[in-house]
Amino acid sequence: MTLEYTVLIVGYIFGFYMAWNIGANDAANAMASAVGAKAITLRQAVFIAGILNVLGAIFIGSHVTETIRKGIVSLDVITDPKIVMIGALSALIAATLWVFFSTWKSLPVSTTHSIVGAMLGFGIIAGGFSTVNWSTLAAIVASWIISPIFSMVLGFGMFKIICRFILTRSNLLARAITLSPYFVGITFFIVVLSFLFKTPVGKKMAIGTLSAIGVGFIVASVAGYLGKLLLQRYTNKKGEEGVEEIFRRLQIGTSCYVALSQGANDVANAIGPLAVVYFIVKTGSIGGKVSVPVFLLIFGGIGIACGISMWGHRVIQTVGTKITTLTNTRGFSVDFGAATTVLVASKLGLPVSTTHAAVGSVIGVGLARGIEAVNFGVVFRIMLYWIITVPAAAITSMIIYKILYVIFL
Repeated sequence: MTLEYTVLIVGYIFGFYMAWNIGANDAANAMASAVGAKAITLRQAVFIAGILNVLGAIFIGSHVTETIRKGIVSLDVITDPKIVMIGALSALIAATLWVFFSTWKSLPVSTTHSIVGAMLGFGIIAGGFSTVNWSTLAAIVASWIISPIFSMVLGFGMFKIICRFILTRSNLLARAITLSPYFVGITFFIVVLSFLFKTPVGKKMAIGTLSAIGVGFIVASVAGYLGKLLLQRYTNKKGEEGVEEIFRRLQIGTSCYVALSQGANDVANAIGPLAVVYFIVKTGSIGGKVSVPVFLLIFGGIGIACGISMWGHRVIQTVGTKITTLTNTRGFSVDFGAATTVLVASKLGLPVSTTHAAVGSVIGVGLARGIEAVNFGVVFRIMLYWIITVPAAAITSMIIYKILYVIFL
């Protein structure tokens, strides 16, 4: 068997394993707040997230990926296809091991930052520090601070609005029904814009900002009107329980969207390096961007679903129950803060992590009830893992690259 096909087989193994780990760790982004608020059970969350991640990966996942994820390493210096192939495999293995370790510790980390750190390590060991795009790395480091703080402020603000206009009123259920078009509308507005700006299919449609806002506003208006009619008809509980029931329905919808979007966007973290190896084996050359066959998207989507079903509960329970206590109104505020942060950052071209945004929003909602409502011991452990993700993945990638270089080259 030739070197190329040996590397490709190893790439398939670790590509699936990386997808498995992405499912196990990133399922919390979509489902943690819904499970923590008891909008759905853990079993339902795992089932729903698994199906929607596969659908997102297959039908709206990217069919094109960068040779080096997020442009962290310049290909102007590293031009040997075999070096790039070994480097992509090293990065894939290193990122997989780090995400697995973090999931074993039940802590949420950014799978995107893991693969970026691993590619960084390969770039430094193979071509020196001059191969690294330091401005890109600086933007990633800045996102560790920007995204959780921004989502924390949004989550805090949304929950305070719900408290101010609904939960502190005597006729709180009637107020919730009256204001439901605005909450339903803003939910659909964020979902529509996120689909148009964040998913590969939405980007391919190339709808302008003003047009996208117009489409989002129309969908939000219709959804708000219909949502109020449905909530009036099917909300049977009274008082605060009725209010929580209204936001439970909204929260399930946002969680489902995030799971679908996660499959579309995060499958590239597992399949991107594998697609690079596949492309080099098939063509013998390096491209700045490489095509991703549909069967690889299916392969990655199934891997993500397996990870969710087998180990997704670990990080879901940490984010959903161990940082702060969540209700449906709080959970809705969490989803709003995280989704809006990712949407705005994506539109501005900032490399934020959905994981960081989700955790930051949970902290913000907890702080809205007072500083004592947040378990800062868990928060500090999570932040420590965020900080060491890039260097840990980079160092591991360097070591693995040296080993594979000796074995294969």
